[in-house]
Amino acid sequence: MKVFCGRANPVTGSVEWLEEDEHYDYHQEIARSSYADMLHDKDRNLKYYQGIRAAVSRVKDRGQEALVLDIGTGTGLLSMMAVTAGADFCYAIEVFKPMADAAVKIVEKNGFSDKIKVINKHSTEVTVGLDGDMPCRANILITELFDTELIGEGALPSYEHAHRHLVQENCEAVPHRATVYAQLVESRMMWSWNKLFPIHVQTRLGEQVIVPPSELERCPGAPSVYDIQLNQVSPTDFTALSSVLPMFSVDFSKQVSSSAACHVRQFEPLASGQAQVVLSWWDIEMDPEGKIKCTMAPFWAHSDPQELQWRDHWMQCVYFLPQEEPVIQGSAICLVAHHDDYCVWYSLQRTSPEKNGRVDPVRPVCDCQAHLLWNRPRFGEINDQDRTDQYVQALRTVLKPDSVCLCVSDGSLLCMLAHHLGAEQVFTMESSAASHRLMKKIFKANHLEDKINVIEKRPELLTSADLEGKKVSLLLGEPFFTTSLLPWHNLYFWYVRTAVDQHLGPGAVVMPQAASLHAVVVEFRDLWRVRSPCGNCEGFDVHIMDDMIKCALDFRESKEAEPHPLWEYPCRSLSEPQQILTFDFQQPVPPQPLRAEGSIKLSRPGRSHGAVLWMEYHLTPGSTISTGLLKPAEDKEDCCWNPHCKQAVYFFSTTLDPRELLGSPQTVSYVVEFQPHTGDVTMDFTLADALDDGH
Repeated sequence: MKVFCGRANPVTGSVEWLEEDEHYDYHQEIARSSYADMLHDKDRNLKYYQGIRAAVSRVKDRGQEALVLDIGTGTGLLSMMAVTAGADFCYAIEVFKPMADAAVKIVEKNGFSDKIKVINKHSTEVTVGLDGDMPCRANILITELFDTELIGEGALPSYEHAHRHLVQENCEAVPHRATVYAQLVESRMMWSWNKLFPIHVQTRLGEQVIVPPSELERCPGAPSVYDIQLNQVSPTDFTALSSVLPMFSVDFSKQVSSSAACHVRQFEPLASGQAQVVLSWWDIEMDPEGKIKCTMAPFWAHSDPQELQWRDHWMQCVYFLPQEEPVIQGSAICLVAHHDDYCVWYSLQRTSPEKNGRVDPVRPVCDCQAHLLWNRPRFGEINDQDRTDQYVQALRTVLKPDSVCLCVSDGSLLCMLAHHLGAEQVFTMESSAASHRLMKKIFKANHLEDKINVIEKRPELLTSADLEGKKVSLLLGEPFFTTSLLPWHNLYFWYVRTAVDQHLGPGAVVMPQAASLHAVVVEFRDLWRVRSPCGNCEGFDVHIMDDMIKCALDFRESKEAEPHPLWEYPCRSLSEPQQILTFDFQQPVPPQPLRAEGSIKLSRPGRSHGAVLWMEYHLTPGSTISTGLLKPAEDKEDCCWNPHCKQAVYFFSTTLDPRELLGSPQTVSYVVEFQPHTGDVTMDFTLADALDDGH
């Protein structure tokens, strides 16, 4: 059966209705999941196995049958571990039907069908009784319900329900306990992901400063956590204001509450500074004695940094305080961790909230709209003064005193730069009402509300009256659009340029004048694991899961390159960067496809895991902005990527273990095509001589 799915095309700006398989969403979910990453997490697997063995032994030592409830079983791995450890029976709960179906097959393949029952329900729908899903309550509770924030996948409500309805009182739980840790820091780099800094513009009349509106200054920010590979943040990028503080623990062997709560830790700051950011992570203890521990701690807080386990399904958290606050070394202060059933947030108090009775259980919510429109990398991009200076230098070469400018980007400050640099008149287009309101606030804070005209329209609806009867002499774009996920999605600027072509005057300048798509072949230090087949995991055959992921990746959209912020995922280049396609913004979008065929020579030895693609925008003949590589890669150095942008990764193989893919001598051939009608960039990369004679 086929179904029609509506999809907003981020390149052309149109809404398309596509005929898809009825299980399309399932395949997308599987293709973009972290199942492979979890199965490759050996530290996680071994610690769970050790904890399960110990729990089964404790139950058996009491002379009881070991009855296991496994919530969120996924592949059924933990249930199979439990049976192997001596459990009498396991009830494996999995709500996601394709995954539950795969678990049934995996359990059967490994010979455990008589000891494991897979139940395709949410755990809160599972019934106990003679006619129920389970005949009686379990005495061992095994779960893997955690995300980077620990509780974001609904762990607390699930545990609360399980203890009330599905497991015996004082059951054994694996994991037994979780503890959340926090460290208060000052970091200009991370704070720039949350607030708009003053932006300096050098003009012929002197320096102008773009200041943030007071609403943005006072706004507590977005409530969502920023999950991050904190091990890729240099200790020089922050100042620790506190030691690592254990904020709260959850004992999973007892009744768990999902009610809102706060936990207070008083401490004396290690240094004086501006408290801005809370770094947070957690660990889980698999046994009551705490001897079997799995930790997410970054390297500077890890008990054995040499034994760090790379993982992407669990990372670390960055939280922003509602406001930065000064702290004084040695002067006691309280860090407060708040949580409801799904979210955690932090605040700083001069005295204990428990003593003064001031506990605010309400999550902070953005009321300035900037945090709803600009994600954290976008804040960092806008706050990058070097990047602003580059745009200023480029604008100086194209601006004239009589320039009529039209700025086309989402929530861009380019229009303000153009005004300060002397444009006669500036218009900016904002397609959303929320973005329109935000820009109005910024203009007002800088006394420019009467200087810059905001047009809240889609570009194809622009009229001469909107431009006050004038022709545009300078069309500007960063380009940046909030709907863009992959680097080339910002080619929407080209379609806008085409839509407004009739409003451009003779000799009008378009900036950027062109764009180019670039690629480099890389060897990842760790990211290859997210697309690497597992085969056997701790002695259990999970090939069915590998096949399921491969099938999902064979769907059209899943075959595309994936967006990743590669500054968090170290890699080495095995080739020189190569320009693949160019896009001439001086002309409208052409009717015919743009196609490139060629090969990339691998000039360095290594394992060819994939190609990384990014866009470069040529503002003027002498000025280029890169969304990818920031400098040429040296032989033994990791690539240096633009930290404000996600790059696109095209993984070479989903059938071979990327550790087997050799990087020299060989070439990578490619076919890349841009389809003007749909805005799609399709690609195929093929490794030549991918395996050496020994494979």
